[in-house]
Amino acid sequence: MLPVGTTSRRPKWIKPQLTRLVDEAPTGKDWLHEIKYDGYRMHARIDEGKIQLLTRTGLDWSHRYRRTIDALGSLRVKNAYVDGELCALNSDGVPVFSRLQAAMDEGHTDQLFFFAFDLLCLNGEDTAQLPLIKRKEQLKRLFKNEIHGLRYSEHVVSDGPRFREHACKLGLEGVISKRIDRPYAPGDRGIWVKSKCLNREEFIVIGWTDPEGSRSHLGALLLGYYTEDGRLHYAGRAGTGITDKELKRLSGVLTPLQVAKMPLAEPPPRDSRFGAPPKLSKVHWVKPELVVEVTYLTWTEDNLLRQVSYQAQREDKPARQVVRPTPHPRRKR
Repeated sequence: MLPVGTTSRRPKWIKPQLTRLVDEAPTGKDWLHEIKYDGYRMHARIDEGKIQLLTRTGLDWSHRYRRTIDALGSLRVKNAYVDGELCALNSDGVPVFSRLQAAMDEGHTDQLFFFAFDLLCLNGEDTAQLPLIKRKEQLKRLFKNEIHGLRYSEHVVSDGPRFREHACKLGLEGVISKRIDRPYAPGDRGIWVKSKCLNREEFIVIGWTDPEGSRSHLGALLLGYYTEDGRLHYAGRAGTGITDKELKRLSGVLTPLQVAKMPLAEPPPRDSRFGAPPKLSKVHWVKPELVVEVTYLTWTEDNLLRQVSYQAQREDKPARQVVRPTPHPRRKR
């Protein structure tokens, strides 16, 4: 049975299967392991010539990526629903999220690649209910012909820790590990887990500081996250990793969002060595709407990010869904 909101033949949108953060990739014959792609999670919906790219919240972004739509149109299929990730690659073939945003800004969407890793519907069949390993067999056949801009996501079975070690050496973000025997479970976080090479997450921009020295437009971005009870908390600041061009663009986006009142549930800590903002009188607060992705070394004991570097803006995730990421021990099965 397909998830609520779909039909037996042509699902309109399926809520994505989610992942749970763990410290190590699992091992054993019940798990397969794939690269964690650094891009936009996308569902490709193909229905008798009509093709859509849908975000993880169901938004139709087909108009943004016409070259990818054209590539998907080359698949020999009447109708299908494919789960995947839209990425931009560097010269080493490694997905880099900042390049994805740059490709959009510069109109180079012909350089993007859609990595397909799951198949939820094929020619009227509800493949989402099949075990993952069976779904991937059908998906591989569908993507067997080489088409520019499309890739099938390969995997290995069993040795997750070794696969993750190799992925980290290649400079990849991490690994997604999945139970090979389970059906697709929209919204579930138990049968797909992620283990990362870098600490890399999304946060909400809650303000910015004035620039200093030769820096223009803005200083550091002040970051926040929601807790499960809906309270917005301060996470630290990101000042490195932002180009002059991006500083100018962010300034244009944030200025209209400026507000007089601090949006946080409580003021930021003033006595921390890491991430504390300058005097609050020098902070420009904004509505908590803009989501960005950053890398960081660790969380400090006073719950602030340490050694933060800006990566890019995220347009595919609502701010209310940004909750502090906390690794959970892997459950025994």
